[in-house]
Amino acid sequence: MIKSMTGFGRGEYVSDEYKVTVEVKAVNHRYCDLSIKLPRKLNSLERKLRSYIKKAVSRGKLDVYVSFEELSERTVVVSLSEAVSRQYYDACMRLSDMLDIPDDLTAMRLARMPEVLTLTEEDRDLIELEPHLMAALKQALGQFADSRISEGRHLEEDIAGKLSEMEANILTIEKRYPLMLADYRKKLLDKVTELLGESSIDENRIATEVVIYADKICVDEETVRLRSHIKHMKDELEAGGTIGRKLDFIAQEMNREANTILSKANDMEISNCAIDLKTEIEKIREQVQNIE
Repeated sequence: MIKSMTGFGRGEYVSDEYKVTVEVKAVNHRYCDLSIKLPRKLNSLERKLRSYIKKAVSRGKLDVYVSFEELSERTVVVSLSEAVSRQYYDACMRLSDMLDIPDDLTAMRLARMPEVLTLTEEDRDLIELEPHLMAALKQALGQFADSRISEGRHLEEDIAGKLSEMEANILTIEKRYPLMLADYRKKLLDKVTELLGESSIDENRIATEVVIYADKICVDEETVRLRSHIKHMKDELEAGGTIGRKLDFIAQEMNREANTILSKANDMEISNCAIDLKTEIEKIREQVQNIE
């Protein structure tokens, strides 16, 4: 079973007093790049969340959003900063004396000054919140994993189809190779006959030229290695797990063999097959980038 690096999951915990929601989304990335956005009151739990997520996900660019909503009335405390109030008062008195203007400062006006009065809510006990937050995270990661497995299944089917197309092209190349030699021998024989006549034909020389040509255009090694790489990739897909980087390496090796075939090709049909091979390999490499 393989997993895509693209996915989304959502989880929440709801009580009579509050609701905690966790959303996880990810796109492909070479490594595990994790970003967590938390409400300020939950910042101290970020390290634990990060550790838990990294055990569940090995690759991908993950964005995790945590929201916290109060559902019940909380105790609000009004705090007075005596030091700030005194500084505002002293400054206003000095201003009145300096500009010789009436002093009409009242307690109500002073209370409106910034930082004189502050409203604070009674903080939630993080020991109480933590298990509920982790439960919401676990639910979100479960959905996230399911979506990645589903997408991974589609990727596996798509890659398997492209590997079958590659095998068909390799078979065409293998069948075409002996026909190319026969065509070359005939053209060579016809040319010699035209120039020298049948009596002057040296069969050994013709055979030697055909062997030299055969060695020049031979792609047996490349097709054998390509088939080996295809089998290797199929085996890895079947085994599953974290195989994205390994599949990318196999695809690079496939592309190397296809390039060699194309450079040796001295036949339109084989050239077309080699181009089709490179096209399928490039498509596979694009898909592999999305696999964990």
